[in-house]
Amino acid sequence: MNVRSAVSAAVSVAVAGALLAGCAGDSGAPARPAPPPAKAREKATAAPAQAVPRLAPGPGGSAPVFNRSAVPADRAEKTVALTFDADMTADQGPRAARGERFDNPGLIDALRTLDVPATVFMTGRWAEEYPDQARAIGTDPRFEVANHSYSHHAFASPCYGLPAVAAKDMRSDVDRAFAAFRAAGARNVVPYFRFPGGCHDTAALRAIGPAGVTAVQWDVVGGDAFATDADAVAEQVLAGVRPGSVVVLHCTRSAAPTTEAAIRKIVPELRRRGYRMVKVSELMRSAR
Repeated sequence: MNVRSAVSAAVSVAVAGALLAGCAGDSGAPARPAPPPAKAREKATAAPAQAVPRLAPGPGGSAPVFNRSAVPADRAEKTVALTFDADMTADQGPRAARGERFDNPGLIDALRTLDVPATVFMTGRWAEEYPDQARAIGTDPRFEVANHSYSHHAFASPCYGLPAVAAKDMRSDVDRAFAAFRAAGARNVVPYFRFPGGCHDTAALRAIGPAGVTAVQWDVVGGDAFATDADAVAEQVLAGVRPGSVVVLHCTRSAAPTTEAAIRKIVPELRRRGYRMVKVSELMRSAR
């Protein structure tokens, strides 16, 4: 959740998817099928027949990094990946026990109602706290579940006051999150990883490389972390989106309470502008 730019945009805070067939013309010859509407095209991406794409490892087997710049300009269609970080730091159990909500079912319901494919970067601790929701998200073809670490501790320091993961424990932290998704019953799990806070360095990329993940960064910061104005969040996203953009938002009610309302403004306007929303896996396929 603690995204470097999101934090600076809000406050300085520590510890932030259909099948269409052509029809015959009057002459009996096959007519060229009309382009599917945006909503149907988005739904068509829910269950890609191809293998989930990933980038080739970097130097020394280090994890590769994907962002908008990885998509060649000639392949950058008017697509945008809306991504949501489902954050919960390992030591926040007592806060959850006292009633703090780190989930946001209203946001997920809104994405379903609007029929928006999305990638949810989930921490393992979040999946343990909300296993029913993790399973529901991870079995819905609109969504894919990606890894946001188990602990939501920093993989490079300093990182907004987050506790640091020792280099020797980074791979196991990633693996532990994947295990938590499996235990919850999530099936639409993809080999993508987002560093907590976006903080990483060469050593961290090397440490998680053996896990076989592609690190996913972003070019548009939603600014919903700790925000209280949904209109401002929507304006910030809409101002930043370009063909091939990756937008980072959050799925945590207590720390991003305006995200659902912002999404209800963002999605119709993006569609009005001709954008098609896709999961990260489809966007990454354009980079291959």
